Amino acid sequence: MSDPKVLFSALFEPRRVALIGASSDVTKTTSRPQRFLRKHGFSGEILPVNPSSSEILGEVAYKDLDAIPGEIDHAYILLNGAAAVRALADCGRRGVKVASILAGGFADAGAAGASLQDELSKVVRETGIRLVGPNSIGTVSTDPAVALTANAAFAVDKLRSGAWAVVSQSGSLIGALLSRADARGIGFSRLISVGNEVDLAVGEIADLLVDDPKTRAILLFMETLRDGDRLARAARRAHEAGKPVIAYKLGRSDIGQELAKSHTGAIAGSDATFDAFCRRHGISRVSMFESLIDVPSLLIGHAKSRSGGRRVAVATTTGGGAAMVVDSMAMAGLEIVGPPRNLVEWLKPFAIAAGDGKLVDLTLAGAKPEIVAGTIERLLADDGNDAAIFVVGSSAQFNPELAVEPLLRFAGSAKPFAVALTPSAETSLALLTAAGVPAFRHPESCAEAMALCLLRTPPRPVPRLAEPSIDALAALEAGRASGFDERRAADFFAALGVPMAKSLTVPDTRRVAAAVGEVGAPVVLKILSVDIPHKTEAGGVALGIPDGQTAAVAAREIEKRVKAYTPGARLQGFLIQRMERGLVEVILGFRRDPLVGPAITVGFGGVLAEIYKDASTRLAPVDESEALEMIAEVKGLATIRGYRNLPKGDVAALAKTIAAFSALAHKQFADVAEAEINPLLVKREGEGVVAVDGLVLLTQ
Repeated sequence: MSDPKVLFSALFEPRRVALIGASSDVTKTTSRPQRFLRKHGFSGEILPVNPSSSEILGEVAYKDLDAIPGEIDHAYILLNGAAAVRALADCGRRGVKVASILAGGFADAGAAGASLQDELSKVVRETGIRLVGPNSIGTVSTDPAVALTANAAFAVDKLRSGAWAVVSQSGSLIGALLSRADARGIGFSRLISVGNEVDLAVGEIADLLVDDPKTRAILLFMETLRDGDRLARAARRAHEAGKPVIAYKLGRSDIGQELAKSHTGAIAGSDATFDAFCRRHGISRVSMFESLIDVPSLLIGHAKSRSGGRRVAVATTTGGGAAMVVDSMAMAGLEIVGPPRNLVEWLKPFAIAAGDGKLVDLTLAGAKPEIVAGTIERLLADDGNDAAIFVVGSSAQFNPELAVEPLLRFAGSAKPFAVALTPSAETSLALLTAAGVPAFRHPESCAEAMALCLLRTPPRPVPRLAEPSIDALAALEAGRASGFDERRAADFFAALGVPMAKSLTVPDTRRVAAAVGEVGAPVVLKILSVDIPHKTEAGGVALGIPDGQTAAVAAREIEKRVKAYTPGARLQGFLIQRMERGLVEVILGFRRDPLVGPAITVGFGGVLAEIYKDASTRLAPVDESEALEMIAEVKGLATIRGYRNLPKGDVAALAKTIAAFSALAHKQFADVAEAEINPLLVKREGEGVVAVDGLVLLTQ
């Protein structure tokens, strides 16, 4: 189905819905879709399909799809395994526009299930039917009412409508979001569980929602990423439409990635590269599940605009509660600024001293409507801040008329404004939410939302790559033909524009001494082997060799150690390299991430790089300006950026080299799976950088 409007209608606004495998037994999950459709006001036709029933829950039932007259917009398949595959094939043959499959047990259940999932893919390819799932707990719209779901959470008496859409790879967590949002007085426009994403996936559905006039924010719960290009397109279009895209993704830890894999049948991918994906394409990633319903209210209305500032003014009736919010905001990179002079003077007659610190602490005495309203009015009018937060204490729980109701008038303020409630104050939370004032019950979530509002960047243009040079293509071809040892890696990187240390190669120990004279002592001596990517671990490196005679002896020792460490390794000789010095060591890494594609990492380098994990990652390629941002994010590189009286490093040369290295993302280098320079030495400002070790791994 190529027409997005037809697809959207069949997904979210169907008029004729078939339920294949429907049941009249209300204790069974397979009865829920029919019951929930009617319970929540579906006005279209429900077409139960069950060969053993002529009537199900008051609706005429059909023995098979062929018995149903007319077109079918959406079929929900409530059968398992091979029966679900046959039902999908019947839907495709019958011309059903969209089908959803409830059952799991496909790629999420090992090899046998993966084979069944392949059969589903074949049906989709051969018939052109669009498929949600398998492992989809359903699709829901609130306007018009279409609760096509088996999720028990939709047994609620009434579905609250709203302007946020949810696309989730987990069906059960749709129910969790629904219940948490409903407790806040928040509803949704659309909710869809995409499951294993044999066909329709997060990206394509998000792209459809960008054009939905009833959706103002798109919330994603993700365990993996199967259609990155479509999601990137959707996020960029959403930014232009002023609709924030907010994502929560599992897999930040190794165990989280394993759990995601076992649940979805797909790898979770690198967390750092998913962060880079979000940054490149303007997706607001949240770290707390609760933030999926906390953050949108603050971002809507500020989705396209960005002040570029990070200054937040904070007023409160509870110093301790405000301190928690301030602490979280400072950790998020925001700056807390003090009150303007006119507010300090205005508060003096109320015996409130607001000029002593950065917090405007009204104290319990200031929890009065006229004082609260006057304070916020002056903070929002102040050019000395970029946003304001009011933190309410115990009065929020028992006396909302004192310090909460006065805040309702600031809904829709041009400057970002949020309210944090210290106690559990559901009435006040509901009041603020209903009025459209962003309100939070967790200081961490409030800080995260404000940081995303102020600090997030719009989608970045993807840098255009020049065609690779003849030298680069030739160096790559040489590595393909014979394997990449360090010498060939150095030739390849040099052709990309990476400054490499002067070096020579020799085939055996007899020629080492003479080569030292050509390179110029002191030198580094390294074994050359395509079978030994990490030479230091194999004892294949000797540093600071002062002359040729010493080098010859060292070469023989290296050869012995390497043969003992890796007896079967093929040895191609030795690399004699000029001993270079720098202010710091940097690691540059490139890999083709299975989820997001080419990515580049810059980190504090050397032998301890993997221990410190002090690095910044972006999608590749990057230009020099983005490379400078990466350098700024690596804590260990503070010394070369200008720290106290230490000499500055050549940051500009480092940025230029990072950009050159990121050209590995070019499609003509598609078989370069991974590449690494460690270390890249950064010299003093104006003296450049030089790479002294390199590694290239090709796809197998």
